[in-house]
Amino acid sequence: MHAILPSSSSSCHIHLLSAMAYEKFEVELPLKCGVTLPAFLTYKTLGDPKNPAVMIPTCYTGRIAGTMNAFIGDDDAVSPKKYFVIVVGLLGGSESSSPSNQPAPFDGANFPKTIYEDNIHAQFKLMKHLGVDKLFCYMGYSMGGQQAYHFATLYPDHVQKIIPLASSAQTSGFNWNFLEGVKSTLKASSDFMANTYTEPVIVGTTAFGRVYSNWALSYEWFKTKAWEAAGYKSSEEYLLSDWEKRLNTWDARDLLQMAVTWQEGDIAIYHDNDYAKALGAIKAEALVMPSRTDQYFRWEESVEEVKYLKKGTLAIIETVWGHIAGGGVGTAEDNVFINKTISEFFAK
Repeated sequence: MHAILPSSSSSCHIHLLSAMAYEKFEVELPLKCGVTLPAFLTYKTLGDPKNPAVMIPTCYTGRIAGTMNAFIGDDDAVSPKKYFVIVVGLLGGSESSSPSNQPAPFDGANFPKTIYEDNIHAQFKLMKHLGVDKLFCYMGYSMGGQQAYHFATLYPDHVQKIIPLASSAQTSGFNWNFLEGVKSTLKASSDFMANTYTEPVIVGTTAFGRVYSNWALSYEWFKTKAWEAAGYKSSEEYLLSDWEKRLNTWDARDLLQMAVTWQEGDIAIYHDNDYAKALGAIKAEALVMPSRTDQYFRWEESVEEVKYLKKGTLAIIETVWGHIAGGGVGTAEDNVFINKTISEFFAK
């Protein structure tokens, strides 16, 4: 998501992921913070398990039914006719174990801190449960792309290719501080009640959605009135529908949980805090796809990453749709470019 995926991301592809009930994988998960969490991962599979496996995690405010829909379909790059597709919910993302759905004693404000490493270890166990020893590809958007980098770092012999879209291997200081700003809209809202709330934090999530939207889009998006092509009469109509009202469906603790995971994203910690060394140690082929107008996962970071990756390819998405273009929420032309580039990468 966002990392956020607005509701305009929905398409005919959504039926592939929403037509059947999701599955749940339960696992005793020792977390990096020292707590062992009786966790569960909610996931969905498409295609034949005998085919090459592609794992796709959700991202910030991303739910399984809306994840990467523009690229999953019989005629798209990630075709269930060719691949065994595993779409899995992020810890803290409201579908897998999260503050909003975890039973006591780890419910609500008692939910422990989770980071990417915790997600990857749980996903690896899920992969094994499904009979997959090595992924053909791990691809993801935003926080999903950061998970791709972490999977390739923590399990280098169990993935052939990775595709981080609008993402980075390390959360920059600028990105970290942007998140501090949006987190404060929740913490400072009257209905957050110092994290003791028992009713939805509508004041906080409304402010959160409006503040976040400007970051997730771009200066060019507003200048060119891109909302018109998306079928809205005004930017206000778009922002009210796709940001304020949509964010009102989210639990504030889940939003904060995911933000902390995002802020701590950094594969360098597994290689003596050496960023270049960490990227150079990745064995997987990598297709790195930033958005030219992304304001917090900057395309310049992707250029640097490809310099250090042994088998890295850079493909910049030329778009006015900012960060969210990487999730398939930009123009039809954006999605054609992304689909084509992924298809060619898969064929290599």
